[in-house]
Amino acid sequence: MKIAIVGAGSKCLYLMDIIEKYEFQVIAPVVVAVADINKSAPGFVKAQKKNIFVTTDYNDFFTMDNIDLIIELTGSIDIHNDILAKKKPNVRAIAHTTALLFWEIDSSSRKYAKTNQELSETQALYKAIINGPILDDVVVISLDHKILDINEIYLKKLGLSRKEVIGKYCYEITHHKSMPCGGDKHPCPLDHVKKTGESSEVTHVHMSQSGRKLFVSISCYPLIENGELTGVIEISKDMTKEIEFEKKMMQQEKLVSIGRLSAGVAHEINNPLTTILTSSMLIQEDLEPGTEMYEELTTISNEALRCRKIVKSLLDFARQSKPFKKMENLNNVIKESLILTRKQAKFKNIDLGSHLAETLPPLAIDKDKIQQTIINLTLNAIEATPSGGKIRIFSTYLENRNAIEVKIKDTGDGIAAENLDKIFDPFFTTKKNGTGLGLAITHGIIEQHGGTITAESEPGKGTQFCITFPMIQENDK
Repeated sequence: MKIAIVGAGSKCLYLMDIIEKYEFQVIAPVVVAVADINKSAPGFVKAQKKNIFVTTDYNDFFTMDNIDLIIELTGSIDIHNDILAKKKPNVRAIAHTTALLFWEIDSSSRKYAKTNQELSETQALYKAIINGPILDDVVVISLDHKILDINEIYLKKLGLSRKEVIGKYCYEITHHKSMPCGGDKHPCPLDHVKKTGESSEVTHVHMSQSGRKLFVSISCYPLIENGELTGVIEISKDMTKEIEFEKKMMQQEKLVSIGRLSAGVAHEINNPLTTILTSSMLIQEDLEPGTEMYEELTTISNEALRCRKIVKSLLDFARQSKPFKKMENLNNVIKESLILTRKQAKFKNIDLGSHLAETLPPLAIDKDKIQQTIINLTLNAIEATPSGGKIRIFSTYLENRNAIEVKIKDTGDGIAAENLDKIFDPFFTTKKNGTGLGLAITHGIIEQHGGTITAESEPGKGTQFCITFPMIQENDK
């Protein structure tokens, strides 16, 4: 189809560009002539550069034989009527209004195609996030906290099926609670997005199906449809290992620093303590037992001995030598520890017993050090448990984790919540005559074996210490 254009303004230039760039399937339009009284009009200039016929008088078109269609783009109805009156019978003509209609259709088609492309791209991005190779946990949540979608990786971590999760409230699944999280310590990222319309980032403590605490970093992004917030997409990363590693490093640095200080202090105090103790005993030899002076010196001796015990604990804490490991049966170590602590339990009328696994694989440990930790924890439990109470020691082989777990559980007074995070800190104690070093030393010994020790407690309901020993330790690899 050969086209002549009357009016070489911007619309003419646009039409020429479309015909030049667009791949037509049915017709093959080509511009063969352009007319305009203004020779500097953009369509006129382009036609000249393309060697297309140009003229300042559109009447020249009526004598040409190579024109199939005349398009009037001046916007003048008089010119359009004049073209209709003078054109050859086999030549068609359309006014600028008709051309505008086609352009509007073309523009709408392009916008529609662009919208469809953007929608396809959005859907592809969504599928990539939900079902793609992203290793983080991804969940889509509505404004009322209901889970709309979730990726497979997150489902596997939760140990749940899609049917068990979709439609449930997010706080039910991740926190096992009946209401949304909130407050300064546990802010809800969804609420922040609803209030501000902006993305948010928080760190939460989630609970696994087994009840284990998980430290999770949550990035929450708004989902906008037609200019309105319809929900959020949460991308969560389990930071438990990183946080526990940082805590471990901080604890080790603290222990090293305090150990050096303790060693220095202990050596400085030990000599004057020996002098005080020796002097008081020598003076007592010249006095009659029962006299006031004799009793005062007894008090001095006893207090000096108590100080020496504290100094010994300081030195034990500071030295913490590298464990000498051999393959041992942990059940045997526990049984021997029970024999050594049974008298103290019986004296307080406490039922001390055990529930040990029938078989445990041998474990590389320093028997003396591990026995020291079990005895220490057992004696602490005896001290915290009133007459008539119970203490049980459990051992279990965790096949799925390739580890051995030891639990020491009592029905004693329990530990206040505000103290639970401090019990392994050196010199922290709630006992009247305690040094605050027993649990710190125990913690160090367990770490030397590549294990972990945690405590759970509720005031008035008792305490449970849980020790986990990996079968393969870092220094064994």
